[in-house]
Amino acid sequence: MSQNKKYNVVFISNYLNHHQIPFSQEMMSLTGGSYLFIATTPTPKGRLKLGYRDANSSYDFVLRAYESKESFEKAKKYALDADIVLYGSIGRELIKERLKKKKLTFRCTERLFKIEPKKSEMLGLKIRNYFANAIHKNFYLLCEGGYVAEDYKRVGSFKSKSYKWGYFPELKEYDDIDNLISEKEENSLLWAGRMIDWKHPEYAIEVAKRLKAEGYKFKMNVIGTGNLYVELVRQVFLESLDDCVFVLGAMSPEKVREYMEKSQIFLATSDRQEGWGAVINEAMNSGCVVVANENIGAVPYLLTDKENGYIYQNDSIDELYIKTKKLLDNKSEAKRLGKNAYQTMLNEWNAKVAAGRLLALSEELKKNKRSTQFKSGPCAYDLK
Repeated sequence: MSQNKKYNVVFISNYLNHHQIPFSQEMMSLTGGSYLFIATTPTPKGRLKLGYRDANSSYDFVLRAYESKESFEKAKKYALDADIVLYGSIGRELIKERLKKKKLTFRCTERLFKIEPKKSEMLGLKIRNYFANAIHKNFYLLCEGGYVAEDYKRVGSFKSKSYKWGYFPELKEYDDIDNLISEKEENSLLWAGRMIDWKHPEYAIEVAKRLKAEGYKFKMNVIGTGNLYVELVRQVFLESLDDCVFVLGAMSPEKVREYMEKSQIFLATSDRQEGWGAVINEAMNSGCVVVANENIGAVPYLLTDKENGYIYQNDSIDELYIKTKKLLDNKSEAKRLGKNAYQTMLNEWNAKVAAGRLLALSEELKKNKRSTQFKSGPCAYDLK
């Protein structure tokens, strides 16, 4: 971005979550305060019960469009007048006039097909996406995951208009990352998330079962709650794992980060329904070695197998187990991968980099240029 150029930026989403706060703060700084987050819904009560704070009411840069008709109309005006608008899955009604006027707008979204569509549905999807996306000028896709561009390409949307994006949780910078990694609990594993079917927390329990059967000494913490919680606890006791697996229930994001800082290995076991998976950012930032399913949205962008983590093939519990065991057997490899994971977050995948690059990308797009200035990371051109 040119040093003297300032933009008014608006980000429209359902509610402000803790993954969006660092990006919003960086954008406030870069624009000299000319940034607004428009929340279209209140923070869900379920999230608040899990320990999340009501960020919608905690920051001056948030406009709560749902509070009144006046707030909604004010949001529409901001969305129309801004130099740059980002919007998520909710908020289309706020940008209709903006799209008609061909003003620079970014759609931020996870993958379109979290479940593979039927062939009979594809024609309708192509028609709807054409009129929703393809006919508009100065309308681009920010891909929150490595499978987004490919999904939209299948329905004829955002061809040659897709850029890499994601979620950007708080970046912690450590004075001595080598020391943090060296002081992690020996043979410590962590799983964290909602305990629901497509996140597959049972895979972590299966890994623990196999490790114990082979005589490994380890400690696995499992954090979260959900409809599988009771079954997971039951499995731990049925398999006599209660001396090495500890199901800890729900806790705040800040507390989860503390466990990450003490853990050597983080198991990311979700399937393709995990559009991004911000716990991977957080675990990598904490110097963990992430062992992740290839189908998780964040994985193609954040992880390179054997360079800053391990990737296993979808649904292959055997490969998940083998790669986890390899890390327990090779301490130096685990330390190397954990440090590389931290460097990936520190140098490229963080809110400060993302905010600066978005403004630089916007400046090029306003000149009707297809930007290829970034070769990897946020705002890199997605070739799919």
